[in-house]
Amino acid sequence: MAHRPGRWAIGIALTLAASWALSAQAQLKVGVVVSATGPGASLGIPEKNTVALFPKEIAGQRVEYLVLDDASDATSATKAMRKLVSEDDVDVVIGSTLSPNSISMSTVAAESATPLISIAGASSIVEPMDKQKAWVFKTPQHDSLMAEAIAQHIQKRGLKTLAVIAQGDAYGDGWVREITKAAAASNVKIVAVERYARTDSTVVGQVLKALGAHPDAMLVAGAGTPAVLPEKTLRERGYAGPIYQTHGIANNDVLRVGGKDLEGTVLPAGPVLVARQLPDSNPSKAVALGYIDRYEAAYGKDTVSTFGAHAWDAMLMLENAVPAALKTAKPGTPPFRAALRDALENVRNLTVTHGVMNLTSANHNGLDSRARVMVVVRDGRWKLLDQ
Repeated sequence: MAHRPGRWAIGIALTLAASWALSAQAQLKVGVVVSATGPGASLGIPEKNTVALFPKEIAGQRVEYLVLDDASDATSATKAMRKLVSEDDVDVVIGSTLSPNSISMSTVAAESATPLISIAGASSIVEPMDKQKAWVFKTPQHDSLMAEAIAQHIQKRGLKTLAVIAQGDAYGDGWVREITKAAAASNVKIVAVERYARTDSTVVGQVLKALGAHPDAMLVAGAGTPAVLPEKTLRERGYAGPIYQTHGIANNDVLRVGGKDLEGTVLPAGPVLVARQLPDSNPSKAVALGYIDRYEAAYGKDTVSTFGAHAWDAMLMLENAVPAALKTAKPGTPPFRAALRDALENVRNLTVTHGVMNLTSANHNGLDSRARVMVVVRDGRWKLLDQ
């Protein structure tokens, strides 16, 4: 006698069929590229962790996140971007962690007419605006905004000269360009500019040349834990003057690697880094604390970094823009991607963990001075600096 399936088996089959049918329906597909390994891992890991906290539904649409690791390599980032748009048919991509990687990915974004929300720092990712960059947006603060804060702080301390040790990539290029302009505006003279690579094991030569210019202050323009090496070397060589860093080091891995050598370091950072120390009047405090509480509940106390928050802000941009795009087309189609690009460009007064965003056709970042606070390292922790 033939075996007849019981009610339980039939129920399972129906449930699976319904699940398969649901998965075949139109849904929002979000590609994510991060540097979870390689020199940029201290930035990329909290970004990857944050993606796991993203909502599974936006504006009534189920969301599928496809996360790829570019291993901190620009060529790998471009390949990942091509896979996401050509094989996975994503509606939008978030990434990558590093500026050179994001710049490489932007070419694919324009070619495929797919919106890209970068979570890397260099202003050149979205400036100057052109046809290619019209498809690219960016959540981190522009280096020009942060360079201005450093130059003004140096001037306020009565210092006159500055030496710069910068990464030899797009991030460092942007910082050299912007700090040069900001320093001139604050009557601070740059007396030396030296470059280093993320993968360098020593920067003694660069440090000695910078010290030879006898600056009043030093700026290390780097990102992640590799930015610790120049500062450690400066201290080992007896430099006792003020050292500035950029918002590219704003995570606890840097504090762990840098240890006592980072004591007294000053940098501009997003409000989320010191959210609990902010006055209640700060517009980002509530949003930042909401993200921090969610992240620490998943990964433990004091695990938050500003880099994961950049990824969270990208998600907040999507939550704001997707409803408008849905009025024009369905996900999975070129018209939807175009509508999403237009909607992202029209984000207004969106409070995120790092400030308040107002984007336009000429400004695909949209952050202003509310996106920065000055921070100092004291007793191995980030402390809000009295302004």
